[in-house]
Amino acid sequence: MATAAHHQTQHNPKRVASAALQAFFSLSAHWKLSVAEERTLLGSPPESTFYKWKAEKSAARMSRDVLERISYLLGIYKDLNILLPSPRAADEWVRKPNAAPAFNNQSALERMLAGSIVDLADVRRYLDAQRGL
Repeated sequence: MATAAHHQTQHNPKRVASAALQAFFSLSAHWKLSVAEERTLLGSPPESTFYKWKAEKSAARMSRDVLERISYLLGIYKDLNILLPSPRAADEWVRKPNAAPAFNNQSALERMLAGSIVDLADVRRYLDAQRGL
């Protein structure tokens, strides 16, 4: 039986959004993303919203789309850190051209910056396949 505190934490959208944003901006620092790249990966939120998120690392409201995007990105980050021999190699991989058919000599970041959530899902699926999942 779940405790009341556990139930509240699990279904508190503000806490979920805050945790997601903290994780996203940490990932962004590892990947050395520009503001434009960050906004694109988050689905191009309005500038004022984005800068509020970045400053406060919290959000009163966050769309399901943004949460899904962050979830895919965190999965990609996790996969890379499992697959590659060092955190540095994992962080650098996203910017390296990739000859795999899914990337067509683009980097994974270029693919993800096409802007569609499907592009994030495709990169995640590719990496999951490399892990044998």
